[in-house]
Amino acid sequence: MKGRAGKPLQAWRTLGWLALAQFFGMTLWFSATAVTPSLAAEFGMSPTEAAWLTMAVQVGFVIGTLSSALINLADVLHARVLLFLGCLTGAIVNASLLLAPGSGSVIALRVLTGVALACVYPPGMKLAAGWFRERRGLALGILIGALTLGKAFPHLLRAIYGEDWRGPMLFTSALAAVGGTVALVTVRDGPYVTATAPFDPRAIWRILQSRGARRATFGYLGHMWELYAMWTWIAVLATASFTAAGVASASARGSLAAFVAIGSGTAGCVVAGWFADRLGRARVAMWAMWTSAACAALTIVAFGRHPGWFFLLAAIWGFAVVADSAQFSALVSEHAPPDHIGTALTLQTCLGFLLTLVTIELLPRLAGVVGWQYAALLLVPGPLLGIVAIRRMPRMRE
Repeated sequence: MKGRAGKPLQAWRTLGWLALAQFFGMTLWFSATAVTPSLAAEFGMSPTEAAWLTMAVQVGFVIGTLSSALINLADVLHARVLLFLGCLTGAIVNASLLLAPGSGSVIALRVLTGVALACVYPPGMKLAAGWFRERRGLALGILIGALTLGKAFPHLLRAIYGEDWRGPMLFTSALAAVGGTVALVTVRDGPYVTATAPFDPRAIWRILQSRGARRATFGYLGHMWELYAMWTWIAVLATASFTAAGVASASARGSLAAFVAIGSGTAGCVVAGWFADRLGRARVAMWAMWTSAACAALTIVAFGRHPGWFFLLAAIWGFAVVADSAQFSALVSEHAPPDHIGTALTLQTCLGFLLTLVTIELLPRLAGVVGWQYAALLLVPGPLLGIVAIRRMPRMRE
Protein backbone atom coordinates (compact mmCIF):
# COMPACT_ATOMS: atom_id res chain seq x y z
CA MET A 1 0.00 0.00 0.00
CA LYS A 2 1.34 3.39 -0.96
CA GLY A 3 1.69 6.23 1.50
CA ARG A 4 2.31 9.91 1.04
CA ALA A 5 5.90 9.19 0.06
CA GLY A 6 4.75 7.08 -2.90
CA LYS A 7 6.68 3.90 -2.17
CA PRO A 8 7.55 4.00 1.55
CA LEU A 9 9.00 0.51 1.84
CA GLN A 10 11.23 1.02 -1.16
CA ALA A 11 12.28 4.41 0.18
CA TRP A 12 13.36 3.04 3.57
CA ARG A 13 15.03 0.02 1.97
CA THR A 14 16.97 2.31 -0.36
CA LEU A 15 17.97 4.51 2.58
CA GLY A 16 19.29 1.46 4.43
CA TRP A 17 21.53 0.44 1.54
CA LEU A 18 22.62 4.03 1.00
CA ALA A 19 23.48 4.46 4.70
CA LEU A 20 25.58 1.29 4.57
CA ALA A 21 27.41 2.55 1.48
CA GLN A 22 28.08 5.93 3.12
CA PHE A 23 29.31 4.27 6.31
CA PHE A 24 31.79 2.13 4.36
CA GLY A 25 32.93 4.96 2.09
CA MET A 26 33.47 7.52 4.82
CA THR A 27 35.85 5.29 6.78
CA LEU A 28 38.48 6.75 4.42
CA TRP A 29 38.15 10.26 5.90
CA PHE A 30 40.00 9.74 9.19
CA SER A 31 41.85 6.57 8.17
CA ALA A 32 45.20 8.37 8.37
CA THR A 33 44.24 10.75 11.18
CA ALA A 34 43.51 7.84 13.51
CA VAL A 35 47.01 6.40 12.98
CA THR A 36 48.84 9.73 12.89
CA PRO A 37 51.49 8.78 15.54
CA SER A 38 52.46 5.61 13.65
CA LEU A 39 52.52 7.34 10.25
CA ALA A 40 54.53 10.26 11.63
CA ALA A 41 57.10 7.85 13.09
CA GLU A 42 57.25 5.77 9.90
CA PHE A 43 57.85 8.73 7.58
CA GLY A 44 59.67 11.06 9.97
CA MET A 45 56.97 13.72 9.82
CA SER A 46 57.22 17.04 11.61
CA PRO A 47 54.25 18.16 13.74
CA THR A 48 53.15 20.45 10.89
CA GLU A 49 53.25 17.61 8.37
CA ALA A 50 51.34 15.36 10.77
CA ALA A 51 48.58 17.98 11.07
CA TRP A 52 48.28 17.96 7.29
CA LEU A 53 47.20 14.31 7.34
CA THR A 54 43.73 15.63 8.13
CA MET A 55 43.93 19.07 6.54
CA ALA A 56 44.96 17.52 3.22
CA VAL A 57 41.67 15.62 3.07
CA GLN A 58 39.77 18.85 3.75
CA VAL A 59 41.72 20.64 0.98
CA GLY A 60 41.04 17.82 -1.46
CA PHE A 61 37.36 17.81 -0.54
CA VAL A 62 37.11 21.56 -1.13
CA ILE A 63 38.82 21.20 -4.51
CA GLY A 64 36.52 18.34 -5.45
CA THR A 65 33.28 19.98 -4.31
CA LEU A 66 34.17 23.35 -5.86
CA SER A 67 34.95 21.72 -9.20
CA SER A 68 31.78 19.64 -8.98
CA ALA A 69 29.63 22.69 -8.15
CA LEU A 70 31.05 24.75 -11.02
CA ILE A 71 30.20 22.08 -13.60
CA ASN A 72 26.98 20.87 -11.87
CA LEU A 73 28.48 17.38 -11.71
CA ALA A 74 26.10 16.12 -8.99
CA ASP A 75 23.14 17.03 -11.22
CA VAL A 76 24.57 16.22 -14.67
CA LEU A 77 25.70 12.68 -13.74
CA HIS A 78 23.59 10.05 -11.98
CA ALA A 79 24.37 10.38 -8.27
CA ARG A 80 24.80 6.64 -7.63
CA VAL A 81 27.38 6.39 -10.44
CA LEU A 82 29.27 9.37 -9.04
CA LEU A 83 29.18 7.82 -5.56
CA PHE A 84 30.55 4.52 -6.88
CA LEU A 85 33.40 6.23 -8.73
CA GLY A 86 34.25 8.29 -5.64
CA CYS A 87 34.35 5.26 -3.35
CA LEU A 88 36.43 3.17 -5.75
CA THR A 89 38.93 5.95 -6.46
CA GLY A 90 39.22 6.77 -2.76
CA ALA A 91 39.84 3.12 -1.91
CA ILE A 92 42.65 2.85 -4.44
CA VAL A 93 44.28 6.10 -3.35
CA ASN A 94 43.97 5.25 0.35
CA ALA A 95 45.59 1.83 -0.14
CA SER A 96 48.39 3.46 -2.14
CA LEU A 97 49.74 4.96 1.10
CA LEU A 98 51.42 1.60 1.69
CA LEU A 99 53.60 2.32 -1.36
CA ALA A 100 54.32 5.98 -0.59
CA PRO A 101 58.05 6.82 -0.64
CA GLY A 102 57.89 9.78 1.73
CA SER A 103 55.80 12.22 3.74
CA GLY A 104 55.16 14.48 0.74
CA SER A 105 53.62 11.60 -1.18
CA VAL A 106 51.48 10.66 1.83
CA ILE A 107 50.04 14.18 2.05
CA ALA A 108 49.44 14.30 -1.72
CA LEU A 109 47.56 11.00 -1.55
CA ARG A 110 45.42 12.36 1.28
CA VAL A 111 44.51 15.35 -0.91
CA LEU A 112 43.40 12.94 -3.64
CA THR A 113 41.39 11.00 -1.05
CA GLY A 114 39.51 14.21 -0.24
CA VAL A 115 38.83 14.85 -3.93
CA ALA A 116 37.38 11.35 -4.23
CA LEU A 117 35.18 11.80 -1.16
CA ALA A 118 33.69 14.93 -2.73
CA CYS A 119 31.97 12.46 -5.07
CA VAL A 120 30.61 10.41 -2.15
CA TYR A 121 29.14 12.77 0.45
CA PRO A 122 26.96 15.27 -1.56
CA PRO A 123 25.63 12.67 -4.06
CA GLY A 124 24.60 10.50 -1.12
CA MET A 125 22.57 13.36 0.35
CA LYS A 126 20.92 14.03 -3.00
CA LEU A 127 19.94 10.37 -3.34
CA ALA A 128 18.42 10.33 0.15
CA ALA A 129 16.54 13.60 -0.44
CA GLY A 130 15.11 12.13 -3.63
CA TRP A 131 13.20 9.44 -1.73
CA PHE A 132 11.78 11.57 1.09
CA ARG A 133 9.84 14.78 1.49
CA GLU A 134 7.81 14.80 4.74
CA ARG A 135 10.43 12.65 6.52
CA ARG A 136 13.48 14.20 4.90
CA GLY A 137 14.94 15.42 8.19
CA LEU A 138 14.97 11.92 9.64
CA ALA A 139 16.22 10.38 6.38
CA LEU A 140 19.16 12.75 6.10
CA GLY A 141 19.77 12.37 9.84
CA ILE A 142 20.13 8.62 9.40
CA LEU A 143 22.44 9.13 6.41
CA ILE A 144 24.66 11.68 8.18
CA GLY A 145 24.65 9.42 11.24
CA ALA A 146 25.93 6.53 9.11
CA LEU A 147 28.77 8.53 7.61
CA THR A 148 29.59 9.94 11.06
CA LEU A 149 29.97 6.39 12.35
CA GLY A 150 32.17 5.70 9.33
CA LYS A 151 34.41 8.60 10.26
CA ALA A 152 34.62 7.33 13.84
CA PHE A 153 35.41 3.76 12.81
CA PRO A 154 39.16 4.28 12.09
CA HIS A 155 39.66 5.37 15.72
CA LEU A 156 38.22 2.04 16.83
CA LEU A 157 40.54 0.24 14.40
CA ARG A 158 43.45 2.19 15.90
CA ALA A 159 42.51 0.94 19.37
CA ILE A 160 42.35 -2.63 17.99
CA TYR A 161 45.44 -2.65 15.74
CA GLY A 162 47.66 -0.65 18.08
CA GLU A 163 50.77 0.74 16.37
CA ASP A 164 50.15 -1.07 13.06
CA TRP A 165 48.90 1.55 10.57
CA ARG A 166 48.87 -0.65 7.47
CA GLY A 167 46.08 -2.91 8.66
CA PRO A 168 43.58 -0.06 9.22
CA MET A 169 44.45 1.53 5.87
CA LEU A 170 43.80 -1.68 3.93
CA PHE A 171 40.67 -2.44 5.95
CA THR A 172 39.09 0.95 5.27
CA SER A 173 40.01 0.75 1.57
CA ALA A 174 38.24 -2.59 1.28
CA LEU A 175 35.17 -1.19 3.03
CA ALA A 176 35.04 1.81 0.68
CA ALA A 177 35.21 -0.38 -2.42
CA VAL A 178 32.37 -2.52 -1.09
CA GLY A 179 30.36 0.59 -0.21
CA GLY A 180 30.59 2.02 -3.71
CA THR A 181 29.52 -1.30 -5.21
CA VAL A 182 26.54 -1.52 -2.85
CA ALA A 183 25.38 1.95 -3.92
CA LEU A 184 25.74 1.21 -7.63
CA VAL A 185 23.88 -2.11 -7.46
CA THR A 186 21.09 -1.41 -4.94
CA VAL A 187 20.30 2.34 -5.01
CA ARG A 188 18.03 4.05 -7.54
CA ASP A 189 16.88 7.66 -7.95
CA GLY A 190 13.80 8.73 -5.99
CA PRO A 191 10.73 10.66 -7.17
CA TYR A 192 11.30 13.95 -5.32
CA VAL A 193 14.59 15.16 -6.81
CA THR A 194 15.49 15.53 -10.47
CA ALA A 195 17.81 12.64 -11.32
CA THR A 196 19.83 14.60 -13.88
CA ALA A 197 19.71 18.10 -15.34
CA PRO A 198 21.57 19.88 -18.15
CA PHE A 199 24.57 22.04 -17.32
CA ASP A 200 23.57 25.55 -16.24
CA PRO A 201 26.39 28.12 -15.87
CA ARG A 202 24.06 30.26 -13.71
CA ALA A 203 23.19 27.44 -11.29
CA ILE A 204 25.23 28.82 -8.38
CA TRP A 205 23.76 32.30 -8.87
CA ARG A 206 20.24 30.87 -8.89
CA ILE A 207 20.97 29.00 -5.66
CA LEU A 208 22.37 32.06 -3.91
CA GLN A 209 19.28 34.08 -4.86
CA SER A 210 17.21 31.91 -2.53
CA ARG A 211 17.02 33.59 0.90
CA GLY A 212 16.34 30.25 2.59
CA ALA A 213 19.30 28.54 0.93
CA ARG A 214 21.57 31.46 1.87
CA ARG A 215 20.54 31.45 5.53
CA ALA A 216 20.87 27.68 5.78
CA THR A 217 24.34 27.88 4.25
CA PHE A 218 25.44 30.63 6.68
CA GLY A 219 24.14 28.55 9.57
CA TYR A 220 26.04 25.56 8.21
CA LEU A 221 29.24 27.62 8.23
CA GLY A 222 28.82 28.31 11.95
CA HIS A 223 28.29 24.59 12.52
CA MET A 224 31.38 23.68 10.48
CA TRP A 225 33.58 26.18 12.37
CA GLU A 226 33.35 23.79 15.29
CA LEU A 227 32.69 20.31 13.88
CA TYR A 228 35.85 19.17 12.12
CA ALA A 229 38.27 20.88 14.47
CA MET A 230 36.57 18.99 17.29
CA TRP A 231 36.63 15.69 15.39
CA THR A 232 40.26 16.15 14.33
CA TRP A 233 41.71 17.09 17.69
CA ILE A 234 39.43 15.41 20.22
CA ALA A 235 41.82 12.46 20.58
CA VAL A 236 44.71 14.83 21.33
CA LEU A 237 42.57 16.89 23.72
CA ALA A 238 41.41 13.75 25.53
CA THR A 239 44.94 12.36 25.73
CA ALA A 240 46.18 15.64 27.21
CA SER A 241 43.35 15.57 29.76
CA PHE A 242 44.03 11.96 30.75
CA THR A 243 47.76 12.67 31.02
CA ALA A 244 47.06 15.63 33.29
CA ALA A 245 44.89 13.35 35.43
CA GLY A 246 47.73 10.80 35.70
CA VAL A 247 45.84 8.07 33.82
CA ALA A 248 47.80 5.10 32.49
CA SER A 249 47.63 4.37 28.73
CA ALA A 250 46.44 7.91 28.09
CA SER A 251 46.96 7.65 24.32
CA ALA A 252 44.85 4.50 23.92
CA ARG A 253 42.11 5.98 26.07
CA GLY A 254 42.31 9.17 24.04
CA SER A 255 41.59 7.17 20.86
CA LEU A 256 38.67 5.49 22.60
CA ALA A 257 37.33 8.87 23.71
CA ALA A 258 37.55 10.08 20.09
CA PHE A 259 35.56 7.05 18.93
CA VAL A 260 32.93 7.75 21.60
CA ALA A 261 32.78 11.46 20.70
CA ILE A 262 32.47 10.95 16.95
CA GLY A 263 30.42 7.77 17.15
CA SER A 264 27.80 9.29 19.48
CA GLY A 265 27.04 11.71 16.67
CA THR A 266 25.29 8.84 14.89
CA ALA A 267 22.58 8.83 17.55
CA GLY A 268 22.55 12.64 17.55
CA CYS A 269 21.81 12.77 13.82
CA VAL A 270 18.97 10.25 14.01
CA VAL A 271 17.33 11.73 17.11
CA ALA A 272 17.62 15.28 15.75
CA GLY A 273 16.15 14.16 12.44
CA TRP A 274 13.13 12.61 14.16
CA PHE A 275 12.42 15.76 16.16
CA ALA A 276 13.15 18.09 13.23
CA ASP A 277 10.36 16.57 11.12
CA ARG A 278 7.94 17.36 13.95
CA LEU A 279 9.24 20.55 15.56
CA GLY A 280 11.07 22.26 12.70
CA ARG A 281 14.56 21.86 11.26
CA ALA A 282 15.87 25.31 12.17
CA ARG A 283 14.61 25.01 15.75
CA VAL A 284 16.29 21.63 16.32
CA ALA A 285 19.50 22.87 14.67
CA MET A 286 19.58 25.82 17.09
CA TRP A 287 19.11 23.53 20.09
CA ALA A 288 22.01 21.37 18.89
CA MET A 289 24.28 24.40 18.43
CA TRP A 290 23.45 25.77 21.90
CA THR A 291 24.39 22.39 23.38
CA SER A 292 27.63 21.95 21.43
CA ALA A 293 28.76 25.50 22.25
CA ALA A 294 28.17 24.80 25.94
CA CYS A 295 30.15 21.54 25.74
CA ALA A 296 33.08 23.26 24.06
CA ALA A 297 33.13 25.78 26.90
CA LEU A 298 32.87 23.04 29.55
CA THR A 299 36.07 21.34 28.39
CA ILE A 300 37.96 23.71 30.70
CA VAL A 301 36.04 22.17 33.64
CA ALA A 302 36.38 18.50 32.64
CA PHE A 303 40.07 18.76 31.68
CA GLY A 304 42.41 16.88 34.01
CA ARG A 305 39.63 15.42 36.11
CA HIS A 306 38.49 11.80 36.41
CA PRO A 307 38.33 10.25 32.88
CA GLY A 308 34.67 9.43 33.38
CA TRP A 309 33.76 13.10 33.33
CA PHE A 310 35.63 13.67 30.09
CA PHE A 311 34.06 10.59 28.45
CA LEU A 312 30.62 11.86 29.48
CA LEU A 313 31.29 15.33 28.10
CA ALA A 314 32.75 13.84 24.90
CA ALA A 315 29.62 11.73 24.38
CA ILE A 316 27.26 14.69 24.84
CA TRP A 317 29.43 17.00 22.75
CA GLY A 318 29.74 14.44 19.99
CA PHE A 319 25.97 13.85 20.07
CA ALA A 320 25.20 17.56 19.63
CA VAL A 321 28.05 18.79 17.45
CA VAL A 322 26.86 16.93 14.33
CA ALA A 323 23.13 16.62 15.14
CA ASP A 324 22.35 19.78 13.17
CA SER A 325 24.36 18.81 10.08
CA ALA A 326 21.60 16.88 8.32
CA GLN A 327 19.08 19.61 9.06
CA PHE A 328 21.17 22.24 7.28
CA SER A 329 21.34 19.91 4.28
CA ALA A 330 17.58 19.33 4.44
CA LEU A 331 16.93 23.08 4.61
CA VAL A 332 19.11 23.73 1.57
CA SER A 333 17.45 20.90 -0.38
CA GLU A 334 14.03 22.40 0.40
CA HIS A 335 14.85 25.99 -0.56
CA ALA A 336 17.22 25.52 -3.52
CA PRO A 337 15.98 25.30 -7.14
CA PRO A 338 14.60 21.76 -7.62
CA ASP A 339 16.74 21.03 -10.67
CA HIS A 340 19.98 22.02 -8.89
CA ILE A 341 19.66 20.44 -5.46
CA GLY A 342 22.80 18.36 -6.02
CA THR A 343 24.79 21.48 -6.89
CA ALA A 344 23.32 23.38 -3.92
CA LEU A 345 24.34 20.64 -1.48
CA THR A 346 27.79 20.46 -3.08
CA LEU A 347 28.25 24.24 -2.82
CA GLN A 348 27.16 24.23 0.82
CA THR A 349 29.62 21.51 1.77
CA CYS A 350 32.40 23.15 -0.25
CA LEU A 351 32.12 26.44 1.66
CA GLY A 352 31.79 24.64 4.99
CA PHE A 353 34.84 22.46 4.49
CA LEU A 354 36.86 25.43 3.28
CA LEU A 355 36.15 27.07 6.63
CA THR A 356 37.25 23.95 8.53
CA LEU A 357 40.80 24.51 7.30
CA VAL A 358 40.96 27.61 9.50
CA THR A 359 39.95 26.02 12.80
CA ILE A 360 41.82 22.75 12.21
CA GLU A 361 44.97 24.81 11.79
CA LEU A 362 44.28 27.34 14.56
CA LEU A 363 43.25 24.98 17.36
CA PRO A 364 46.64 23.29 17.97
CA ARG A 365 48.39 26.63 17.57
CA LEU A 366 46.20 28.12 20.27
CA ALA A 367 46.78 25.03 22.43
CA GLY A 368 50.51 25.65 22.13
CA VAL A 369 49.99 29.09 23.68
CA VAL A 370 47.25 28.58 26.30
CA GLY A 371 47.25 24.77 26.66
CA TRP A 372 44.68 22.21 25.56
CA GLN A 373 42.52 22.94 28.60
CA TYR A 374 41.47 26.30 27.13
CA ALA A 375 41.95 25.73 23.39
CA ALA A 376 38.39 24.50 22.70
CA LEU A 377 37.03 27.94 23.65
CA LEU A 378 38.03 28.90 20.09
CA LEU A 379 35.14 26.77 18.82
CA VAL A 380 32.36 28.41 20.85
CA PRO A 381 31.66 31.45 18.55
CA GLY A 382 30.91 29.28 15.49
CA PRO A 383 27.65 27.68 16.64
CA LEU A 384 26.52 30.92 18.28
CA LEU A 385 26.84 32.76 14.96
CA GLY A 386 25.10 29.84 13.26
CA ILE A 387 22.14 30.35 15.57
CA VAL A 388 21.95 34.01 14.57
CA ALA A 389 21.98 33.04 10.88
CA ILE A 390 18.97 30.71 11.02
CA ARG A 391 16.81 32.38 13.65
CA ARG A 392 14.47 33.70 10.98
CA MET A 393 14.44 31.08 8.29
CA PRO A 394 11.71 31.69 5.65
CA ARG A 395 8.90 29.16 5.33
CA MET A 396 9.64 26.07 3.28
CA ARG A 397 8.89 26.28 -0.41
CA GLU A 398 6.16 23.81 -1.40
